[in-house]
Amino acid sequence: MTMTFTPRLEPLPADDWDDDVRDAVRPLLPVARANPRDAGNVVSTLVRNPGLTRAYLEFNAHLLLRSTVSSRVREVAVLRAVHLRRSQYLWDHHVPIAERAGLTPEEIEAVRGGEVTDPVDGLVVHLVDEIDDSSTLTDATWSQLQQHFDEQQILDLLFTVGCYQLLAVTVNVLGVQPEGH
Repeated sequence: MTMTFTPRLEPLPADDWDDDVRDAVRPLLPVARANPRDAGNVVSTLVRNPGLTRAYLEFNAHLLLRSTVSSRVREVAVLRAVHLRRSQYLWDHHVPIAERAGLTPEEIEAVRGGEVTDPVDGLVVHLVDEIDDSSTLTDATWSQLQQHFDEQQILDLLFTVGCYQLLAVTVNVLGVQPEGH
């Protein structure tokens, strides 16, 4: 299997950022950051399809800004999902977010290795692994989830995993490069 490590789609150049593109990023970025430099390479690449980008960012903004799960739980799920999808770009972007959510560097590395000590973090890592492996959850995992999270939190958690699996695959397929490359 041959994979690319070069961009298949380049980020949209600044001169091409029109009102439609700026509107597409509005769900997640304030007006002052609606430009390629501040938006980053993922968003700047996705805006090649403004309608899709706006819809995705509405969804993603809910998960990042209005989710019913804690930012810590969200970031454990995100880090594990992007690690399993081998997206170094998203891993690198979410490590600082995870640190702001209260994870230590040691805890972040434990998420990568799948050997966390916190019971809730462990449940979240297990959930991501199970979804990645079988695209579903066992009854035992479901039961554990219900002991720690309410229905809205479970849905937010499941959609967070799926959202970042999707984004990681997209970043990998498109060959999105780190900023500055």
